Amino acid sequence: MQVYLVGGAVRDALLNRKVIERDYVVVGATPQEMLSQGFTQVGKDFPVFLHPKTQEEYALARTERKSGKGYTGFVCDASSSVTLEEDLLRRDLTVNAIAQDNMGNLIDPYGGKRDLDNRLLRHVSEAFSEDPLRVFRVARFATRYAYLRFTIANETMALMQSMAESGELSTLSAERVWQETKRSLLEKTPHVFFTVLNQAHGLNDWFAELESNLDAAIATLKTAVALENAAKENFDKSGQLETKPLETKIPESSSSGTTTLIIRFTALLAHLNEEEAKRLCNRLKVQNQLSEIVILACKFKDFLLNTQNSPADLLALFNGCDAWRRSERFTLLLKAFAPYAHYKDLDWQRQQEHIENALSAANQVNVQDIIATGVKGPAIKEALNQAKLDAIASIGE
Repeated sequence: MQVYLVGGAVRDALLNRKVIERDYVVVGATPQEMLSQGFTQVGKDFPVFLHPKTQEEYALARTERKSGKGYTGFVCDASSSVTLEEDLLRRDLTVNAIAQDNMGNLIDPYGGKRDLDNRLLRHVSEAFSEDPLRVFRVARFATRYAYLRFTIANETMALMQSMAESGELSTLSAERVWQETKRSLLEKTPHVFFTVLNQAHGLNDWFAELESNLDAAIATLKTAVALENAAKENFDKSGQLETKPLETKIPESSSSGTTTLIIRFTALLAHLNEEEAKRLCNRLKVQNQLSEIVILACKFKDFLLNTQNSPADLLALFNGCDAWRRSERFTLLLKAFAPYAHYKDLDWQRQQEHIENALSAANQVNVQDIIATGVKGPAIKEALNQAKLDAIASIGE
């Protein structure tokens, strides 16, 4: 039995990046031998084991043979006769196909170290095309390492284009595509993900709505990142933010992650209309906490951008967004809309303050005070709306 460190841990160490997790491949072992040493098996499709002390993953060396469509249609051979070189051959990129033994020696049969030095993302073999998810994975790696000036090998891009044109990308699950998208959106240069997909002709199946205005979507996404960086720079200089922070965590009860993801995804989709945003979010099965903000931004962007809104317009905005009962969501909507407003050359800080002041004034209206005047039934709602309109109008006086 021989154990090797493989994949991302080797790659990132060679790039002087922090190693987050370590994966190992085991050559010459059987599942029974692993279990006898205290490992716990967790893999269903192929034997993967957790170390009894570190809980790190140890996978038996395996080969894969395409047996159907999509990323699940593979037959695996994880017998003890599979060699390290055969295991590395099935991997996607040469930079992910480097192994390291327990003495620190590199095993690099496919030139991964050379490609790292040359800042090149290149596929290991033609078997790359058997897994359509790899188009999105390469786009994500290009996004992650864009700051190091990595590029995609011409032959690999040609293969990705062929895969996209074959229709295989449509066989992927929404969950897997969204996972790659979400991880890319949280990188330093998230726009690279969509630029690469566009170059690979890979937008049509999952991001068709972006194709007609991709340049604007990318520009707004860049604006979102620039605003975050400016906020961070102000914080670093003064010890406190001079602008409203863009990376505040949303409530822990939410499963949508950080505000950063919401802001960036909203920036990307803000050029769409409401129906287009709904289609894209539904296709990707985006979680509600995120999709709700995006769809509201697309639906009410004309109200949010209009500095000449009437009290009736603002009341319609507040009612449409249910700002009364969902105040945290409305506050997050205003944060998420900032990059699009900046892209449109709007003084968003001033506009946001105006909207917030109008909402605050409307919130001062007490329905119990209205009822106390003797108003009853359906007339209560009409009187409440009129009182809110008057309150909103009063802030401009």
